[in-house]
Order: sequence, then C-alpha cells, then structure tokens
Amino acid sequence: MFQKEEMAANGTGVTSPRTPLKSILTEKAKGIPNDSAGTVKAQTIEELHSLQRKRSAPNTPLQGTAGAFANLSEDERQRQQLQSISASLASLTRGTGPKVIRGDPGGGKYQAVSHVAHHHHHIEAPVISVSDSSLKFTHVLYNLSPGELYEQALKYEKGSFLTSTGALATLSGAKTGRSPRDKRVVIDDTTQDELWWGTGSPNIEMDEHTFMVNRERAVDYLNSLDKVFVNDQFLNWDPKNRIKVRIVSCRAYHSLFMHNMCIRPTPEELENFGTPDFTIYNAGQFPCNRYTHYMTSSTSIDINLNRKEMVILGTQYAGEMKKGLFSLMHYLMPKRHILSLHSGCNMGKDGDVALFFGLSGTGKTTLSTDHNRFLIGDDEHCWSDDCVSNIEGGCYAKCIDLSKEKEPDIWNAIKFGTVLENVVFDEHTREVDYTDKSVTENTRAAYPIEFIPNAKIPCFGPHPKNVILLACDAFGVLPPVSKLSLAQTMYHFISGYTALVAGTVDGIKEPTATFSACFGAAFLMLHPTTYAAMLAEKMQKHGATGWLVNTGWCGGSYGSGNRIKLPYTRKIINAIHSGSLLKATYEKTEVFGLEIPNEIEGVPKEILRPENAWADKEAYKNTLLKLAGLFKNNFETFTEYKIGEDKKLTEEILAAGPIF
Repeated sequence: MFQKEEMAANGTGVTSPRTPLKSILTEKAKGIPNDSAGTVKAQTIEELHSLQRKRSAPNTPLQGTAGAFANLSEDERQRQQLQSISASLASLTRGTGPKVIRGDPGGGKYQAVSHVAHHHHHIEAPVISVSDSSLKFTHVLYNLSPGELYEQALKYEKGSFLTSTGALATLSGAKTGRSPRDKRVVIDDTTQDELWWGTGSPNIEMDEHTFMVNRERAVDYLNSLDKVFVNDQFLNWDPKNRIKVRIVSCRAYHSLFMHNMCIRPTPEELENFGTPDFTIYNAGQFPCNRYTHYMTSSTSIDINLNRKEMVILGTQYAGEMKKGLFSLMHYLMPKRHILSLHSGCNMGKDGDVALFFGLSGTGKTTLSTDHNRFLIGDDEHCWSDDCVSNIEGGCYAKCIDLSKEKEPDIWNAIKFGTVLENVVFDEHTREVDYTDKSVTENTRAAYPIEFIPNAKIPCFGPHPKNVILLACDAFGVLPPVSKLSLAQTMYHFISGYTALVAGTVDGIKEPTATFSACFGAAFLMLHPTTYAAMLAEKMQKHGATGWLVNTGWCGGSYGSGNRIKLPYTRKIINAIHSGSLLKATYEKTEVFGLEIPNEIEGVPKEILRPENAWADKEAYKNTLLKLAGLFKNNFETFTEYKIGEDKKLTEEILAAGPIF
C-alpha cells in the first residue's frame, strides 16, 4: 500500500512531495561500467544472431600425417568433401554433378565447388552440357547435429512437432511401413549366380537400365531442391569390418533418423571419411514413373550392388533406409566370412554373450533388454572370427502401447534427439498417447543406443555362448524351453517360426503359422542355407548352445489355453544365462524330438511338458501333428540345397525336423 503524501504545514491544503531521497550512486555513476563486457558489436539483428552462433571446429586432433587429408588445409579439405558430394549427386545422363555449396540457402558466405564429371564404365548415355539445373547451386546441409536438424524440421517440414519430453514427432506420409513388394535388386552376371532368387526370396529382379532410369529421376529431383541433407556415417562397430555409407535425403527427419540409426563418426573420422562404400539417394517425396519397366506402383526401392547404390522413390518411411542397409550387410559380410544376423544381443557381467532371434511379437526386444546385462544391440549384428558386433548406432523401437512400467528403458530414451514416427499427441500438452493407432499401429521411436543406460559402448563383445530362438506358439504345443542339438538349431533357424492370431476382428481365433527364414527373410540376399551353414560352423567352433523358447500359449491353443507368463520366461532365460539349465536332466518329446528339462527353479513343473498342461490329450495330439505338417511343408523349399562342404549337414538338418 502506497503511503499518502504529507500535507504542507502552511495550511493551504495544497499537497507537496516529500523531501527527495538522496541519490543512490550506481556502479556506472561511480565510474565503474555496469556491463563489464561493453557494448555488443552489432548494428543489426542478423549480425547479433551471427555472434550468437559459435562456429564449430573439429575437436579431435589429426593423428600425425597418417590420415588421407592430414596435410590439407581446412579450405582444401572442405573443397574435396564438396567435390565428393557433387560426384555422388552427378547426373549420369549429363555426365556432371551439381554445383554444391555448404550451408543453408541465404545463410552467408560458403565455399562452393563447380560441376564434377562423374563417369561409370558401363553407362553410355548422351551428354547434354547445358541445362537450367546448371544455373543453380544445391546447398548441402552436411552431418548436421540433432539441434540443427530439429530447427530444419520444425521450420520447414509440416507435421513436425516438439513433444513434452523433447522428442521430435514427425510423419512419414502415406506409407507408414515398409513396401517389400516394391523392393528391387539389379540382376547382372554376378548377382544372378550369387543371390537368392525365386520361390520364397525377397529379391525381385530389375535390370541395370531400369535402375539408372530411377536413379536419374531421384538425382534430378534432389538436384532441383534448394537444399539436400547429407549424412556420412558407418555401419558395424567392429573396426576391422566397418562400412562407410553416405545418405542423401531431402528431409531433416530422414537425416536425424539416420544420424541416430547409423554409427556416428568422430570429428577426426569425418575429416578422413573419403569416398563412401555405399550411397543412398532418398527422393521418397517424389514418385517413380509407374510406366517404367518392372514398376508395380509409384513406390520403388532399388538396390544396385555393382554400383553400390540404393534409390528410394515414392515412400518417406524411414525404415526403408535402415533395412536397405541391412540387406547390403547381408551381402557384403558373408563375402568376408562374417555372419550377418537379425537378432538382439546382450552380455553378462562375466562376458557371456547371448543372441536372441525372433519375429514380431515373440519378445525379442523385451527379453534381450535386461538390467542385469549389457545391451550390445537390439536388432542387427555381425559375428566375425574375432567378436560379435552391432551393425547400427541406434535402436528403432515399436511404440504401440508403450508404457513406463513395461518398457522403462525405451520410455526414458524418448527425449531430445529421438525421432517419434506417426504417433498421436495432445495438441496443448504435447504428451504422446502411445495407445492411439489413428495414424498407424506401426508407431516407432529412433534413438541413439547410448540413450539406453546399460548399453555397451563400443557395441561389440566376445563370441556368443547361447543362441536363443524365440517363438510365440499360438497353437500351444511347443514347450516353454527346449535344448537343441546343432542340427535342430539349424532346422529351426532356417524355419524361423512363430504364430499369429488372425482375424480376431471378425471372431476367427484360429492360429496362423508364420515362417521367415533366418528370422528375417525379408532382408536376406543369399540363400538361407548359406547363413545357416555359417551359424553352425561358428556355434561348433566356439561351443555355443542352441535353445528354443516358446513365449506363446500353454495348456491349449489361443482361445482355450493361457499365454506363458513373462516372469516364467524370464526365469528360463536367466537359467540359460547362468548355465544352470545345462546341468538339468532332460526328456525327449515325440514328433519334434525336443529335449525338455524336468525342472527349472521358479517355473511350474506342469507347464514344462505341453501335453501335461492340456486337459484334452486328443486335441493336443491333433494340434501337434497339424503344426508339424506346417513345418514340413515350409521346409520343402530348402531340401534341395547343399549345406556345408558335403551333404552330411543337410541330411542331419532334415532329420532334425518333426517325424510323424
């Protein structure tokens, strides 16, 4: 409450102010500047903003002169880098690359490089020296940080938003999942004999000319844009077998996704990156020409192993890049006698490593995530003569029905730097509703692996001790756990079985068997038996044990039995890790011939043998024979292939299947 002014004592009734207080001397009045930094040296807001942004420089010193660019000046190094990018973006029709310039359009003075000739030995096309495209620059946003990519997405990409946890929510457009029917691989004299073609194969052929038509379409579209994003990154944490990849894209979302999913180079590694081993041209916002030969829609994902390139047209779903590179590794690694695997992987405190194979819904992510063990990776790995290593630098987790209670590590990883695909959030609070399937059920989060607290960095470890094959058996006839012989491991690895409950919307509750060779048929390049033979060799050499773990139903099929409780499955997995399950006594089942332990601490004995949990023994026998028949029919595709040096292993694997 303000104090009233005092009345003058002269009785006039006229108010007069109080005696003013003595002036307080400020620091400036005393002769000391109030701001020790002085006046900002800027005449405009733009100049002030330029002072706000500190120009970054590599903070890792070059190691002597061993690097390819160690003796180069910074200007020359950047010029060569831009020249390399220009060559990547070269139009094969015109024989030149665009004029590339580093930085955002209108963002100041940047170094540019002129057209770079780019020739390929087997491409003969007319050279057109002048076009409108030669009159413009293509701005290259090179290996931007997450913060920079956030700014680009939020400012320029409709459908990009900041969520309450700091993650970037974005949309992948009309396609919210992969388009396997639109994936093509160039067939030539080499790949015709090397790759897996025909029945069951994911590899659909296209010729070299059609690939070049699509490549030209993608490159022309990228060159027509004011700016493109370029990521230079690595695959495979094993330093001896690292692959350099370059991703050229037109969306900040795609660049941030690949920043998270591939291995991020250090500043020194980036300076010495050189020529990439493989390049992705992601022009997904632009469709392919449906009238082009081999095209079946406006979407096309094309791989050319000879040119070491991949082209994406007509889909903005980021998972196409991730899985395209995985297909590449399935081709390159076996050539080095390295086994590429679609699996999770973790390691105990004593260095014991376990591989987890399983299709969607089997619990691969849940069971490979263990607070008592280190996570090497959740999805893609290589097994070499020296180690097992993660191919990726991040995780791509499903988000549907995600909760803090069920998946605390994934929940906590969704923060600044994470990409959230196709999720629904509250418009005001920006809190994500992970149960909402309005856009798609295939909602995803992509984040760097170091966001997981118990991740092992660098992501590689010793040779695996246990190979765990997961199946969600909705028929309810497979045991909760079985110890497998080497031949049985190969049989079930090649089969890649799980069961889905189909048609629940219209009331049909009949389980449907699903088989995916090597638990990842969609990404295989060579025949499944090639990978199986390598797995058998490595397991035999390093003494690994195979296990079949059923995370599905017990005591009846879906609709009559009950799903095996997760705590029981975890106790089974813990017994495998500790080695105690190897010491158990076993009995063999009929038909599948599986070795079942008589007892596991903490797991009810009555569920270990499936027939004991079924009230209707006749129904159990009929269902068992039905599933065995489905296994046998599926495996007929692989019976004519020789596995290993002779046919002995092939015969053993066939004998390891169900007998009835």
